[in-house]
Amino acid sequence: MTRDVYKNGQWSAGDGPAFQKTCPASDEVVWSGHAASGAQVEAAVGAARAAFAPWALRPQAERIAILEAYADALTSRRDAIARAISRDMGKALWESLSEADAMAAKVAISVKAQAERAGQKSAAAAFGTIDLGHRPHGVMAVIGPFNFPGHLPNGHLVPALLAGNTCVFKPSELAPSVAALMVEAFEAAGLPQGCLNVVHGGREVGSAVLNARIDGLLFTGSVEAGLAFHRHFAGRPQIILALEMGGNNPLIVWNPADVEAAADIVFTSAFVTTGQRCSCARRLILPEGGFGDDVLTALVERIRTVPIGAWDQDVFMGSVVSAPAAQAALRFESDLLTSGAKPVQAFEHPFGPGAFLRPALIDVTHARDVPDTELFGPLLQVTRVRDFDSAIDRANATRFGLAAGFVGDDDDLWRKAYSHLNAGVLTRNRPTAGAPSSLPFGGPGLSGNHRPSAYYAADYCAWPQATQSAQKAVRQTPAGYGGGFGR
Repeated sequence: MTRDVYKNGQWSAGDGPAFQKTCPASDEVVWSGHAASGAQVEAAVGAARAAFAPWALRPQAERIAILEAYADALTSRRDAIARAISRDMGKALWESLSEADAMAAKVAISVKAQAERAGQKSAAAAFGTIDLGHRPHGVMAVIGPFNFPGHLPNGHLVPALLAGNTCVFKPSELAPSVAALMVEAFEAAGLPQGCLNVVHGGREVGSAVLNARIDGLLFTGSVEAGLAFHRHFAGRPQIILALEMGGNNPLIVWNPADVEAAADIVFTSAFVTTGQRCSCARRLILPEGGFGDDVLTALVERIRTVPIGAWDQDVFMGSVVSAPAAQAALRFESDLLTSGAKPVQAFEHPFGPGAFLRPALIDVTHARDVPDTELFGPLLQVTRVRDFDSAIDRANATRFGLAAGFVGDDDDLWRKAYSHLNAGVLTRNRPTAGAPSSLPFGGPGLSGNHRPSAYYAADYCAWPQATQSAQKAVRQTPAGYGGGFGR
């Protein structure tokens, strides 16, 4: 069966250009097909538009029941989902299994979040009642990333559908395979036709989605793409935009007693998922002197011994998403070194040219013009500072604001970090990567547009409706009209 375009419950071939995805670990072709054409994108949005009113008017309990059945269907497909994700983008199977579990768990969390943040309330008033309800926006476009190609778009789709919206989903062209398994799970759950539609493809398909008659765009990806989307919808405030755009995340490590524990936290923060999480630490800030030296020594030991290999091996790190992504990381490292940075541990290709990289640790303390950008890969920049105030200043020297961390035993320093670090996701003595879905996920600056996801996704999936209601019309006597109207 050709699975390029999913519209009104049916798969069909795409009418756009052919493309394929190769496994970055093996170069095996793991997905091939055709992109959707502009006309097919319009048709998918039209199908979602036609399905919207019936779905929005269904009782909330019925929508919840369908999504709970979807969670069960995801669980029954756990292994297939994980293997599809790992084959496409290269991360270790243990990570993809965790992602599949998070996808199923998202439903219960979303039901709770919607009831708490976008539910219904009623109170008595002198004239009758005042009520608060929430209404869906309409057709929501979801554009997904490659690093969590199931979990992150699922984190938009589930609350959007739960609120009564219908959706058009464009998976990442770098990790397209999991979308068909998600569709299978929705079909098994009994989601009505047209409520979810899928269009595969790259930038051209994304552009067609933006230009279709959608009511909202829910996006997780690069800041460059997010800013382009923001400009595209300028002057159209009726379109709801939820943009998750990553970060240049700092991690301050300041004299904890256990150097090895600190190194463990830094290593996981920077290099889990081969550095391809938007909450990964990108900038390590250490004090000058012996303690900072000890942390770097411990990190180099971990870098040189970390198990790296194909996604189906017993490893901590797989490949990056593609060989071009590895080349981009190498160019970024080269640019840093040209600017005066010093390699504590330079990138290495453990298996020759390709998508596998042994992580890099680069001291940028005395480098010139270090770019404030997110390098999506296993490279950690190191800055040494004299005092804790300087550490805070360096941590906040970024246009982003997604995640930040503090590793240390001093409660007073933690309180200072808590009060001064500009980040939406803050950790103490925990890895920066791995935020729970029971909390909001987002941050200020270029990390988003103040539409945090995860537990707060309910906020951007519905709009509030305030109602005042009296059972009968009664005569009104406004101030200044002594005898009232009509006399």
